[in-house]
Amino acid sequence: MPYFDAASAAPLHPIARQALLASLDEGWADPARLYREGRRARMLLDAAREAAAEVVGCRADELVFTSSGTRAVHSGIAGTLAGRRRTGRHLIVSAVEHSSVLHSAEVFEADGGAVTRVPVRRSGAVTVEAYEGALRPDTALACLQSANHEVGTEQPVAAVAEVCREAGVPLLVDAAQSLGWGPVEGPWSLLAASAHKWGGPSGVGLLVVRKGVRFAAQGPADERESGRAAGFENLPAIVAAAASLRAVRAEAAAEAVRLRELTERIRARVPELVPDVEVVGDPERRLPGVVTFSCLYVDGETLLHELDREGFSVSSGSSCTSSTLTPSHVLRAMGVLSEGNVRVSLPPGAAEEDVERFLAVLPGAVAGVREKLGAPAPVAQVRDPGEDALVVDALGKRCPIPVIELAKVIGDVPVGGTVRVLSDDEAARLDIPAWCAMRGQEYVGEEPADRGSAYLVRRLG
Repeated sequence: MPYFDAASAAPLHPIARQALLASLDEGWADPARLYREGRRARMLLDAAREAAAEVVGCRADELVFTSSGTRAVHSGIAGTLAGRRRTGRHLIVSAVEHSSVLHSAEVFEADGGAVTRVPVRRSGAVTVEAYEGALRPDTALACLQSANHEVGTEQPVAAVAEVCREAGVPLLVDAAQSLGWGPVEGPWSLLAASAHKWGGPSGVGLLVVRKGVRFAAQGPADERESGRAAGFENLPAIVAAAASLRAVRAEAAAEAVRLRELTERIRARVPELVPDVEVVGDPERRLPGVVTFSCLYVDGETLLHELDREGFSVSSGSSCTSSTLTPSHVLRAMGVLSEGNVRVSLPPGAAEEDVERFLAVLPGAVAGVREKLGAPAPVAQVRDPGEDALVVDALGKRCPIPVIELAKVIGDVPVGGTVRVLSDDEAARLDIPAWCAMRGQEYVGEEPADRGSAYLVRRLG
């Protein structure tokens, strides 16, 4: 079964498996003890740290292992904000950061801190000028991912890091998605990553804090991992994580070329094979194996189930796949279509024939979902007296039904007339403007309504 969700978790690399099994026999003792078994465990831990530091491009004593990438982010942000409290209580993040960063920002804000959320362009990338403009005399820390988890867009980390360095502000980089592909360039100050993203075992993260960064570890003191990651080290998993990081980095250059060709094939052919599709994310500055697209008139969760039945494991940022029924914060920040969203993230070694079969299966899966959702449904339509306007009541109906019903009735008003869509689904705030852009209609704006919101669309043709 083709697994196309490597951005969530990459399959365990063969080197990781070998290292894990070997270290289960050799690395079970406490590396803090002085007897023979402890010394052997300490040697394995030190070797893993040195190997990981070499790949990252830092000193071994700057790197600690954590229980996850999320824990590394939380610890890095909290420790730096506490260490630089005298500088000020201002934090900068991008609007498309991983939830671990955004949740840390929310906690900081609730505790009285100030947070600036830097917007992104439609490609999902920030501008260096936006980060530079967000810097203040009281800025304690800035955060920026190296590449986006959902759409694969790479960020201008090196340039932002240089701007932050000149301002005397440390930059924390979430490198979870990119570290297996190459080093993070620029004068960054902190870095966090997660082993299961590059083919290591789950439950291992790493946090790098450069020398000179004021850092105060939070929580009860612990003598392990320089006091920055409490608890007994999962040594076999750490050894496997470091070994697999070296292995995937050695293979990265050749594999990146191959995967870029496959994802470019998907980016080019999906709009040819499936009508009414928006491919999102930067077309050039992107991770090698990630491609994301959204399909009009499609329920994202239903589409994922259809593709699963055909043997393909993919993910989605569509609101339909979320228990909160709200669109992905990344898609929302980008201002792109959220309904029917599919993220394909190819793991190293993905087969060309599997990509071709995916492209063969996708049109039928999308058509099937659209057919199910396009069946005649009761729609309350009321012509405004004396006006060339139509009201579509889509209250209580979830994505993509409001857009489908809009599409059905837009032809019933004359050119210049309007359709007023009533919806209480958060996704409509993204999907209706996106539909207008794709179909050549004018999105007039949003108005408050008794329930939900009213979205005004003017027919242009």
